[in-house]
Amino acid sequence: MLKNRLRSKILFLISVAAVFLISIHTPVKSETTPTPSGDKSIIISSSKLEKLFDLGHFTEGPAVALNGTVYFSDITFTHESGMQAGHIWTYTPQTGQTKIFRSPSGMSNGLKFDDQGRLIAAEGADFGGRRLTRTNLQTGKSEIIAGLYEGKPFNSPNDITIDEKGRIYFSDPRYVGHEPINQPVMGVYRIDLDGSIHRIIADAGKPNGIAVSPNQKTLYVVCHNNGTTNGSQLPEGAPVHKGRMALLAYDLSMDGTATFRKILVDYAPQDGPDGLVVDTEGNLYVAVRDVTRPGIYVYTSEGVERAYIPTPNLPTNVAFGRDEDNKTLYITEGKSLHRIKVKKRGYHLPSK
Repeated sequence: MLKNRLRSKILFLISVAAVFLISIHTPVKSETTPTPSGDKSIIISSSKLEKLFDLGHFTEGPAVALNGTVYFSDITFTHESGMQAGHIWTYTPQTGQTKIFRSPSGMSNGLKFDDQGRLIAAEGADFGGRRLTRTNLQTGKSEIIAGLYEGKPFNSPNDITIDEKGRIYFSDPRYVGHEPINQPVMGVYRIDLDGSIHRIIADAGKPNGIAVSPNQKTLYVVCHNNGTTNGSQLPEGAPVHKGRMALLAYDLSMDGTATFRKILVDYAPQDGPDGLVVDTEGNLYVAVRDVTRPGIYVYTSEGVERAYIPTPNLPTNVAFGRDEDNKTLYITEGKSLHRIKVKKRGYHLPSK
């Protein structure tokens, strides 16, 4: 009897220990994305961030085609990915299917569709194209619309916006890549309908995300100065001095020239924004890479925060859906593509 009691006690202790060990090694699931907060006329408090894709390396530049298909870049930093050459993926909302559209991508970053439904891609450095290309989705053929400025390659085209006259604006910083830096400034350029290219901003610092306001009077420019043009070539842990982290507003003239107006939001000492879009009322949806509060910040045209949509990782860019999906915000962050419903309609160019 004593032996049976002792055996039972030992078995009990073993089972308790096993449960304890399992509890140590089994991850505890928790809510990683808090509820959106702020102005109830913008955010839907019950909306949840929905993950659509998480097989990327570094997702960027979402853009929605006229038929509602979502295109987004996958930047495969060559020093990290075993020399992968970059990809462009598509996500089809009707089927939930994600597949490769183009690989190699020219190390595309920002993407945008013009009013004819053609895909414009800002191709960066790190063995990329360092140019802007435009692809006819009906024929599959592409053309280079900006390859050189004053006979020299661009630094690393990053983001794109288009005005209602069809003129294309793009930013040209450098964050990664072994290639020489040929331009004397990290600037913003405009491509006119005749194909001519003009440097219109040279005082933004290190321009990244850009967007034209719905009334065509303001060009919003992100300055995200991380203090280096190729962090992969620096020794691990090497200190760098970060520069301006800010959201800037420029007066945009009818002729396409831009004049600095003011700093809308200064994010120092934290890291600042990346890409951005606007809704039809002129509110800005900005992907902010602040490790203490990562997410999409919604501002008025004067830089007053109205709402906040948290993201699990540091976000890179945003895009609105089209037609019945026009109140859906698509977000790239980390290795993923997400979406969330909002109450405002996204601004898109009128389509022909």
